[in-house]
Amino acid sequence: MTTDTAGRVRRLLGGLLGALMLWAAVSKLANPTDFLGSIYAYELPLPRVLVQTVAVVLPWLELLCGLLLVAGLWLETALVLVTSLLALFVLATGQAWIRGLEIGCGCFSLKVFGLDSNPGLEHFLESVAFAFFRNLALLTLAAFLLRKQLSTSPSVVQGKIPS
Repeated sequence: MTTDTAGRVRRLLGGLLGALMLWAAVSKLANPTDFLGSIYAYELPLPRVLVQTVAVVLPWLELLCGLLLVAGLWLETALVLVTSLLALFVLATGQAWIRGLEIGCGCFSLKVFGLDSNPGLEHFLESVAFAFFRNLALLTLAAFLLRKQLSTSPSVVQGKIPS
């Protein structure tokens, strides 16, 4: 694969990752109460105010990261944030799955697109087990894209730290 083709594939994968982040953000922003309930269902030992803050901030952070990835702007920053978020999502869904919590992850809703006529599909997509493996795959993709982005960045290639 030529360098040019590899770059196009990485941009396409970054755009797809960005589109997924946008879908997750819009799903949460369209149903903020449902999303807050989803976070509470994880039964994490966190202060209530922190959980509520996450419920407000997270969708906007996902929206920003998604837009940056789709637009191809500030890729390093967006990929660091997305990789960090996905690592946290893997931990959160993994602990819920291990504990046997039968919860929806609160990530993606088909209702946003008017495709909620298949409750079985929605239940599967929202299941904590599927969410764990989806997040693991997306984390792998984000880490790969971040690694490639850092290795091709002029400041990194030249051994200089950007000012």
